[in-house]
Amino acid sequence: MTPSFRASLRDLAAARPDLLIIGGGITGAGIARDAALRGLDVVLVEARDFGEGTSSRSSRLIHGGLRYLEQGRLGLVTEALRERAVLLRLAPHLVRPLPFVLPVFRGDRLSRWKVTLGLSLYDVLAGRGNVRRHQSLGKRGVLRLEPLLRERGLVGGALFHDAQCDDARLTLAVVRAAAARGARVANHMRVVDLLRESNRIAGARLRDELSGEEGEVGARLVVNATGPWSDAVRRLEDPAARPNLRATRGSHLMIPAARISNRNAILFTSPVDGRVMFVLPWGEWSYVGTTDTDTDELADQVHATEADLVYLLRSANALFPGAHLTPDDVVATWAGLRPLLAARPGLPEWAVSREHRILRGTGGMLTIAGGKLTTFRRMAAQLVDRAAGELGSAPGSGRELSESDPLPGGEAVVVEGFRGPGLDLGLPPATVDHLLRLYGGEAPALYTMCRERPGLAARLHPEHPAIEAQVVFAVERELARRPEDILARRIHLATETRDHGARAAGRVAELLAETLAALR
Repeated sequence: MTPSFRASLRDLAAARPDLLIIGGGITGAGIARDAALRGLDVVLVEARDFGEGTSSRSSRLIHGGLRYLEQGRLGLVTEALRERAVLLRLAPHLVRPLPFVLPVFRGDRLSRWKVTLGLSLYDVLAGRGNVRRHQSLGKRGVLRLEPLLRERGLVGGALFHDAQCDDARLTLAVVRAAAARGARVANHMRVVDLLRESNRIAGARLRDELSGEEGEVGARLVVNATGPWSDAVRRLEDPAARPNLRATRGSHLMIPAARISNRNAILFTSPVDGRVMFVLPWGEWSYVGTTDTDTDELADQVHATEADLVYLLRSANALFPGAHLTPDDVVATWAGLRPLLAARPGLPEWAVSREHRILRGTGGMLTIAGGKLTTFRRMAAQLVDRAAGELGSAPGSGRELSESDPLPGGEAVVVEGFRGPGLDLGLPPATVDHLLRLYGGEAPALYTMCRERPGLAARLHPEHPAIEAQVVFAVERELARRPEDILARRIHLATETRDHGARAAGRVAELLAETLAALR
């Protein structure tokens, strides 16, 4: 079981690492892991919880991006498909193959022959890492897979495969992998200012959001990987820094799967505005997304608006006319800011590049901006290459480990053998499946907790398979320090129950306090 310890302010103040990475989303976590695998001394700090921003508010897809083919971005698609294959191997419990049905309707922007051509190219670009070759389908073939899909105007479609992930837990797994390689990591540790030595950024002033204490950490090089907050951090270095980002809001809604009855993931174009959208399965739920709306909202205040919900429901109802979805069907929503690179004025939101850029500030701080979830590992490798050059060290030593070193829980490719021991403990089959899906090869550690403390096998919520042992594990091994860390990002009760985890919140808080007290 991979150990994980939250570094204290005292630990950080005593350090002078090679890299101080600001931002504990997927990009910062990936940089910390890559740098630690290469033997660099690393500190990673996050003002909130790991993955609390955009990294836990995505469409939860690890994919090449079919729509980027339409835009001619073959390099981006090829890189993303290669990364999909790597992540399926490094974390098979968190990144799983997912079949997609792509229906084509009369009058769609993409005709059947264009879809067939595009998916054939997608297969070729994926190479040996392809999940499965696509199949072209006639109208009857599409309806056989999705019988409740709208028949009017349907002319055919295709079946292809991409991958789905648990974005919050993937981010957490990457943080834990960095910590296992020696990185010092701390969530709820806010950067309040940057430190300078001879006009060069040489560290940061920190505030522990849990204790209120402040301190300083020096570093040979500071990296800004704060996603939608990156322009604000750049202004700490240079108040005159020009904006580098164009933020767009991506909103999603969660509904009971029985209300829409999709059997697969669906990729379609919205009849409202022609944008590419998804209806995606998630256990007993389905979620619909996403919007792509320019916004000036603050990154920590972004939320799905009423207009977003109307748009998503209208689009889903047009695809599944028998569903008659209304706002009353919506169990949960989430929205995140995409930190896209600034583009020329007037360019539609969907056309803004998902590629990334590395900038060197006036004080020597490296900022990485843009990019997408799927390619975080490649982004990290490029940033660490650049950092190694700044530090005067060889960039290649240990670089290959990023592609082969499994993430926590990913050591076991097949976890079916762990199912029997869970059932033997008396855990319900739904709970065992839930544990295997979230923890992979680490699930036996939770079985051990239940064996040693039988009360921890109790369910946290009557509508959810999660158990009390997961709270203890989240605190001891997954760096959770607040109830929201657990409800929203470790166990997902906030989005997978109708009351957003309210009936479990009291018990989660009790177990959190008890476990923290035992750790002190």
